[in-house]
Amino acid sequence: MNFVRDNSLLIAVFTIFLGCLVGQAITGFYAEEQDRLMHGLASQSFASFLGSGAFLETVFENWESEFLEKWAYVFLTAFLVQRGSAESKDPDAASPEDEDPSLRQDDPQAPWPVKRGGWVARLYSRSLGAALLAIFMVTFIAHLWQSTRHAAEQAAAHGQPAEGFLHHLFSGQFWFESFQNWQSEFLSTGVLVLLAIWLREKGSPESKPVAAPHQKTGH
Repeated sequence: MNFVRDNSLLIAVFTIFLGCLVGQAITGFYAEEQDRLMHGLASQSFASFLGSGAFLETVFENWESEFLEKWAYVFLTAFLVQRGSAESKDPDAASPEDEDPSLRQDDPQAPWPVKRGGWVARLYSRSLGAALLAIFMVTFIAHLWQSTRHAAEQAAAHGQPAEGFLHHLFSGQFWFESFQNWQSEFLSTGVLVLLAIWLREKGSPESKPVAAPHQKTGH
């Protein structure tokens, strides 16, 4: 039971994620079937839909925007501040996040890259942002690939030639798909940063203590 308690946040988040992904697949299949019916196209199996560009494009399109926002947020909060927000470091005080890791090399509980020091510790000190950026780049390419496939599927359904990978990269459709998700991610992040100045959520580490003054930054 300690495992469930100690990992309950991850368990809940990934359970919701899987439930939403299944819901997206089922509802997307029925929506696609209705669209094919209206255009006089043959029905397809659920398995075929899961492997189609129509479905995979929407999956990677959303993952791409999420990881871009997460990387940007981790990167920007390392250098920029917002006074009064629980999502920001205190602009008037030293932050433990900025501590030189070499000062903890002798700490037996420090991660091994910190104990190793040198370039290993420097790489480790930027590993979170690097990992998120790498995942974003992978999902960006996957979105482009599946968006190109979907465009080819639609072109074939209308008896038109399919456009190439690079041609689709510079198309308005691909960037329309990307920007419509990117803007919503940064909007929601900005709203969270702003609302965290004045509003509270008791018990959440994403909020300041309920009685904390509005001008207090962070935790």
